[in-house]
Amino acid sequence: MPGLPTTTDTVADRFTRWCEAVVARLPWGLNRLVAPSFLGFALINGFTFGVDLTLLTMCHGWWGLPVWLSVTVAYVCAFGLSFVLNRTFNFHSHAPVGKQAVVYVVVVAINYVVFILGVGSGLTALGLEYHLARLLAGACEAVYIYSAMRWVVFRRGDAQLS
Repeated sequence: MPGLPTTTDTVADRFTRWCEAVVARLPWGLNRLVAPSFLGFALINGFTFGVDLTLLTMCHGWWGLPVWLSVTVAYVCAFGLSFVLNRTFNFHSHAPVGKQAVVYVVVVAINYVVFILGVGSGLTALGLEYHLARLLAGACEAVYIYSAMRWVVFRRGDAQLS
């Protein structure tokens, strides 16, 4: 029957179809502007950003670690999780993980220096509360990271062998 999952459907396949169905129903022509992978990215990275903020709060707020160290620990953990979830559920990549991981580390390192240390720590140093500074830096990095994941890290031109 059409529409019923088959035995070969994976959770990742169902996630992608759900994102496609949601995007197809967007009003005002947004369905032509918003890629299903952007919705998937927003959901996955919204979740991993929550992990980031939770770890930041634990490291700095509970354990008293310095802000720079707390941000770094939270950031590395959250972006590792983001890589795995986006690779599997959002971009369905079957390319060799090693090359992608190296490219991703470069993308994340640039992001860390520019947005996390530059914007986030800069705003904190200017007196903005560290959670708010992290949220503002997160908005900037979201645009950069999605673009890098879609067109650089998980680009379709790479070998997508099953």
